[in-house]
Amino acid sequence: MAKYAKPLMRLIDELSSLPGIGGKSAQRLAFHILSMEEEDVEALAESIRSAKKSMRYCSVCGNLTDTDPCSICGDETRDKKSLCVVETPRDVAAMERIREYRGRYHVLHGCISPVDGIGPGDINIHSLLKRLQTEEVEEVIMATNPTIEGEATAMYIARLLKPAGLKVSRIAHGLPVGADLEYADEVTLSKSLENRKEL
Repeated sequence: MAKYAKPLMRLIDELSSLPGIGGKSAQRLAFHILSMEEEDVEALAESIRSAKKSMRYCSVCGNLTDTDPCSICGDETRDKKSLCVVETPRDVAAMERIREYRGRYHVLHGCISPVDGIGPGDINIHSLLKRLQTEEVEEVIMATNPTIEGEATAMYIARLLKPAGLKVSRIAHGLPVGADLEYADEVTLSKSLENRKEL
């Protein structure tokens, strides 16, 4: 990497620490930011500060929100009998894009991964079990990513829920193995939801 002035190098370093942003992309973004009008740079910086300060996790489902409960949990028109379990708040946004699922969500904030030292107690499973004791849920849709960790998490949760007589289904594999829900197109996600199967 070329030698730049310290403030520019710091900006490039900070940008390259973001997921999916490599050295070249970070340089391109840094130079773009420096070419922006002062008020636009201030607006960008303020939007980052504001989002970081005001966003939190919904106390019900674990989704990112600026209100508690989030707008989905607070929406009385949503189907209370269906609960879609996903890994991240980004997955909620992906499912909402297809505009076909009208139930509620539960965000795990990760998946079981013994290799990475992540067990069932390290993700949001306990609050899921508590929710299912108080809510009138009839079907739990496991929409974890189609990875080894996502499959293991889905199977683990299914084994926990089956004795309670709940229907537990898995979204169909219209998604390629190893892919993230966040990057799937609407048609693929729609077909995956439509062709889900009971675990």
